Amino acid sequence: MRYSDTSLAPCGCATAARVNAPRRRVIRIAAAGLAAPLAFAAWPAAESLAGDRLVEEDAEGAPAPLRVADLKPGKPMVAFPFDVKRNAPRDDSRLNKIVLIRLPEAEMSADVRARAAGGVLAYSAICTHQACDVKTWLVKERALVCYCHSSKFALLDGGTVVSGPASRALPAIPLSLEGDQLVIAGAFTAAPGGSQT
Repeated sequence: MRYSDTSLAPCGCATAARVNAPRRRVIRIAAAGLAAPLAFAAWPAAESLAGDRLVEEDAEGAPAPLRVADLKPGKPMVAFPFDVKRNAPRDDSRLNKIVLIRLPEAEMSADVRARAAGGVLAYSAICTHQACDVKTWLVKERALVCYCHSSKFALLDGGTVVSGPASRALPAIPLSLEGDQLVIAGAFTAAPGGSQT
């Protein structure tokens, strides 16, 4: 088969590279555009999170503030902060997702226990590796695992990395109680999101 247009020739020559350069540039721009929302999406400032309630991510009907009793021991729940002033969840960004889990306070380190409320711990639900959701609790290993690349985090020890490719701990967020409702009491310990986003 003969080609009248050398730019269509199936070779690794300079002409083919010139023709493919714009296509590669478009692919790079598109890939950057897909990663940008996770890399640059802002989560609420620490000041605005304090005082927020928490509501279940997949709740049916009107969101209701979560209580300690809503969490079964050892079963994680993904939640969003709930802005009481706007009367709306802060669900406009994945980086706002928080994983809640109720664990025995006696098994928590002192600094972790200080951030808990009624035995409930709160961490970013976004893996620090490549920003996948982290919400599966491994009972025997006492660790939360990311389903994408199997990074494991020891929540009873401050969210430290137990294994996997993640290089930093899950950011924690302190809780308090107002009556029986869980309330965000301060800022994340670090910026939520993946290191490779």
